[in-house]
Amino acid sequence: MFAKFDLESEILKEHSKKNTIRLARWVGHDAGRFALLMNLFLGHDAQCARRASWIMTYCIEKHPNLAVPWIQKLIAQCLQTNAHDAIQRNVMRSLQFVNIPRGKQGIVVNAGFEILQSVRSSIAAKAFSMTVLANIANREPDLKKELILVLEEILAYPGTAGLHSRARHVLKKELLP
Repeated sequence: MFAKFDLESEILKEHSKKNTIRLARWVGHDAGRFALLMNLFLGHDAQCARRASWIMTYCIEKHPNLAVPWIQKLIAQCLQTNAHDAIQRNVMRSLQFVNIPRGKQGIVVNAGFEILQSVRSSIAAKAFSMTVLANIANREPDLKKELILVLEEILAYPGTAGLHSRARHVLKKELLP
């Protein structure tokens, strides 16, 4: 398709779902290619990082284990104060497909709650955070109680229909017996 060193130019060539899927297929389950993508995601070119984050979501959805070595860097990137909404949204969207290792759960949980309770986070980032937190909470009963309280609080106050819908879904389908 194209050489590894051309990944950045291929990402910047066109911003479309077709190109995103094409590049995600090129990365596939190859950890070396995924590392190239992640270096662009973590790099200094904001436009390339945003586009790389979209490709990353497709890669992680198909091959969740690719994300495991990168979890700390993913979280650090999405919690930066100047992080674009696409970065935060795509990191949390990606993590909902990953079985977060026990040693990384703390940083993911802290990030999820921070995003969920932040006024600057988008509705989509908050919705994906709910799912990530619910996935972890289903293995950690103490977290389940805390998440239920936060979701009930979200439902008790005016908010967007999308956020309320996800909160109800997570409560009914994923947390409550």
